[in-house]
Amino acid sequence: MKTILVVDDEPSMVKGLRFNLEQQEGFNVDDAFDGEEALNKFNEGKYDLILLDLMLPKIDGMEVCQRIRSVSDVPIIMLTAKDSDIDKIMGLEYGADDYLTKPFNMLELKARIKSVLRRSEGLRRGAEKDVIHIGSMAIHVTNRSVEIDGKEIGLTAKEFDILYLFATNRGKVYDRENLLEKIWKFDYPGGLKSADESTRELRERTVDVHIRRLREKIEKNPAKPEYILTKWGVGYYFTAK
Repeated sequence: MKTILVVDDEPSMVKGLRFNLEQQEGFNVDDAFDGEEALNKFNEGKYDLILLDLMLPKIDGMEVCQRIRSVSDVPIIMLTAKDSDIDKIMGLEYGADDYLTKPFNMLELKARIKSVLRRSEGLRRGAEKDVIHIGSMAIHVTNRSVEIDGKEIGLTAKEFDILYLFATNRGKVYDRENLLEKIWKFDYPGGLKSADESTRELRERTVDVHIRRLREKIEKNPAKPEYILTKWGVGYYFTAK
């Protein structure tokens, strides 16, 4: 049974989330009402996913996210009452796997939780081998971990998904729309261009943020990447070497 840490300073919100996730979905739910308590509980316990509010007393959600991500790749979904693109992008910048803006539909939240958990824990079916070796990099498919020069590199679930997609399709160029469809499962009839302008820009920036953060973790010099390359005006691809 999966355990979720709900971090929010609104008791009514926590109560509602607990009911829906425990009674209706069968998760174990723990809670924290400020950033300091959240970090203490995280350090003392083991959680499969964290629902993290942006606006928290004592320590805000962004800093909590950043501190957790520095030591763990536990999936984090940020909840924010701020309906601005910059807050969402900043949440992803600090390592969140996904976000939802309040008020949100509970069915959508449940779907996001299940999707993030599947990506985090799921085995790669049909993989031809458990370890993919590329230069000094070793991608362990089954336990979804990555080592460079024998040292493990902490990746989020989406970062691993992007790396795995690239590494198993070396030389193939993916534009932002391709990546959104394959990694985030966002699909638009008629393509991404059919989405409204603000949504399109946010989705595109989401891809760019994740690519940049992945490069910072796996490249010796992110400004001159050796693995994840850019085909200007088209998209991203993994070295074919």
